[in-house]
Amino acid sequence: MTELARRARVETSPGAARNSRRRARWSERVAKWMFIAPAVIYLVVFFAYPIVKNGLTSFQNYTTSSLYTGKAPFNGFQNYRHIFHSGIFGKIALNTALFTIGSMVGQFVIGLGLAVFFSRRFPLNGLIRSVILLPWLLPLVVSSTVWRWMLDQDNGVLNNVLVNSGLTTTRVPWLTSTTVALISVILVNIWIGIPFNMVILYSGLQDIPTDLYEAAKIDGANGLRTFWHITWPLLRPVVGVVVILGFIYTAKVIDIILVVTGGGPVDASETLAVGSYNLSFKTFLFGQGAAMGNVLILISLVFAAIYLRMNRGTFSETDTR
Repeated sequence: MTELARRARVETSPGAARNSRRRARWSERVAKWMFIAPAVIYLVVFFAYPIVKNGLTSFQNYTTSSLYTGKAPFNGFQNYRHIFHSGIFGKIALNTALFTIGSMVGQFVIGLGLAVFFSRRFPLNGLIRSVILLPWLLPLVVSSTVWRWMLDQDNGVLNNVLVNSGLTTTRVPWLTSTTVALISVILVNIWIGIPFNMVILYSGLQDIPTDLYEAAKIDGANGLRTFWHITWPLLRPVVGVVVILGFIYTAKVIDIILVVTGGGPVDASETLAVGSYNLSFKTFLFGQGAAMGNVLILISLVFAAIYLRMNRGTFSETDTR
């Protein structure tokens, strides 16, 4: 009994209690890191490492021989100087801006219109919305291949409809004209991106209280005033998410352009993403391709930072509500 009592006094002493709490905190900390570790490892392997590797490659003379020898000497900013002073950088930068702005405006306007339309109750609402999601669900290569056939100058469906309906007497060279090729890939990208905008904006519309619309209707507000003074202010945080994600997704589009026009004719539809691909995997100038890719990443980060700063007040107000 004496030994048992002594052990009980030791275990209940202040020092033993502190050790017990310390072990409990350590076990809790280890458990937290065990849950976090898989996500951290995934981010490091598939995000952090490629970004760091791409950044280092842009400062190296990395060619096909480097794949075998492992030697890629640093050449400073030579890769960046080469792409900035190349004769096509200004052209493909303008193409990127036109492609991004045109696609985002078309996708957003049509997507918002469809979201407002489907926010009302009517028969087959869910079925029609499901059908509209098909462009988003189909593989991009499949969609782009179908559009390439539809836009063909001689046998394309679009030209056949235009000619047979009397809207034009000549077939439009959608894929072979230096002035129309960029418009063609913008139209294809708009068609593919409409469902994404519609789904996100539709979910935002569902969060707006219906009482506000009923009160506006009692006050005699028409549809346009109701949209401008109720729908749009409450939808702005969701619009911010759509704009940021839309810019990032659109600026890096490559598969649609490669399948539909290949960046041609004469670089008429080539963007920074396509240019980075061509430098890396057609001319095998990996350092210059990485440099052009980093320019695109920097532009996306700057745009996101500016837009978030401009709408910081809106997001703060939403959080406080």
